[in-house]
Amino acid sequence: MIGHWLNVELQLWRPESTDDGHGGQTTTLALQPDTVWAKVDQPSATDRLLAAQTSSLHTHDIYLLPDADVRRLDELLDTATGRRWQVRHVIEPSSTRYRKAQAQLIQTEGEPPDG
Repeated sequence: MIGHWLNVELQLWRPESTDDGHGGQTTTLALQPDTVWAKVDQPSATDRLLAAQTSSLHTHDIYLLPDADVRRLDELLDTATGRRWQVRHVIEPSSTRYRKAQAQLIQTEGEPPDG
């Protein structure tokens, strides 16, 4: 288990669609009742170069417990720092020790860049 490495508690926001009454749907993010513990890795220089070469939206690897209910397009929010990531992919390695979410940092207008 990697539980002792998970040092950040993140709120989990999940997209939910509802009918808009006009034949379409409206999607909003809904706060989920359970938080998730995570380890957010900063991208290495190699990760950044590979992402730039492949036009990837993946900026951070976020490690989670193996039973964490995190899905593609969920958003993870660190309330202590205000940083928010959108999950692009969830990877379950052959080992059941952890799950890894490849995520994109979402910056609000006027927010300084984050490495």
